[in-house]
Amino acid sequence: MKDHSFTMAEKKTVAIVAHDNKKQDLLAWAKFNREALAGHTLIATGTTGKLLQTELELSVERLQSGPLGGDQQIGAKISEGEIDILIFFWDPLEPHPHDPDVKALLRIAVVWNIPIACNRASADFLISSSLMPQEYQRLVPDYEAHHNRLLRLDVA
Repeated sequence: MKDHSFTMAEKKTVAIVAHDNKKQDLLAWAKFNREALAGHTLIATGTTGKLLQTELELSVERLQSGPLGGDQQIGAKISEGEIDILIFFWDPLEPHPHDPDVKALLRIAVVWNIPIACNRASADFLISSSLMPQEYQRLVPDYEAHHNRLLRLDVA
């Protein structure tokens, strides 16, 4: 499959999600990295977004909460090229009724080659990367060509 290059601007759009048991950990991380986050556009699911707005006094676009479709909204924005980075502090030890949505969100981020941080250590490495404050050429597979090939196979 052929790749296309997609330019991520200096100012990234960062989607932020946290499960209930991870919200305080995410908030502590975000407070520590407030200045770095302030240079980017932030989008978050419901309660996480409200916490970030209140505690950090930063502008955050708030979507629905995860169980009400927020994870799917972020996934849609990733597939439309509107999100550059996903910070998702998820709780691997706690079952969630919307686990299929969580898996779908992680899958769509991988499909579109979006950098993902799922815990504090990976989020620290991502936010402090020398690539964060500059343009970056992200390679994205040419799924349209792949889709057209599959259509031709169906017709044959």
